[in-house]
Amino acid sequence: MTDPLQINGKTYWLVGASAGIGAALAKELDAKGASLILSARSVQGLEDVAATLSKPCQIHPCDVTNADEVLRIAAKIEHLDGVIYMAGDYEPMSAATWDPLRAKTISDVNYMGALYVLGAVVPSFVRRDSGHVVIIGSLAGFAGLPGAISYGASKAALMHLAQDIRADLKGSNLRVQLVNPGFVDTRLTRLNEFRMPFITTADKAAKIIARHMETRRFSKSFPGLFSLFFKLKGIGFLLRS
Repeated sequence: MTDPLQINGKTYWLVGASAGIGAALAKELDAKGASLILSARSVQGLEDVAATLSKPCQIHPCDVTNADEVLRIAAKIEHLDGVIYMAGDYEPMSAATWDPLRAKTISDVNYMGALYVLGAVVPSFVRRDSGHVVIIGSLAGFAGLPGAISYGASKAALMHLAQDIRADLKGSNLRVQLVNPGFVDTRLTRLNEFRMPFITTADKAAKIIARHMETRRFSKSFPGLFSLFFKLKGIGFLLRS
């Protein structure tokens, strides 16, 4: 087994760090010795997360759907070893309750925001041939699901984006990783009115993500058995089409 890759001493920009998995991952990476730059829309949320960390961090409130704002904030960051995109929006929405404007907002946060943030930092990583890109997708991106209008499609696009970046950077010293969680107990999943199998806590999800970041593997989907169901279901849809 190879030694874990080092997080200690590295500087990471966590986008979507004010609550849920983002807040938990900030604490996990802080414990592993990383220096952190935290962004999200909620100033109070970011300040609350910063108060839980063992050392000072940078706070840059940011609306990821605003390309100019993202570029302005990225320009302020003097040194960066890695970026983690986990800003997310969700609301149960079916074909019968379709709200086009709300659906657009979900897509803008989940996918377009990633284009803005990663587009602002990845080219500089390429120029220096060093950097770490981590994208948080979802098991929902593997197959069509009821009540997931906009959310599922935006996560599928985000997962495809991770694959595209990885393909472009093959042979370089940059690392690109994708993590696809199942149900995690957050304020967004609490909107669901159905039973969520294998649901886990944000703290446990953060530990899984941080451990994956220390490996050289590209993709991690969890929980394992649940993720297998989603992958096979996606294949089944394809075969029946």
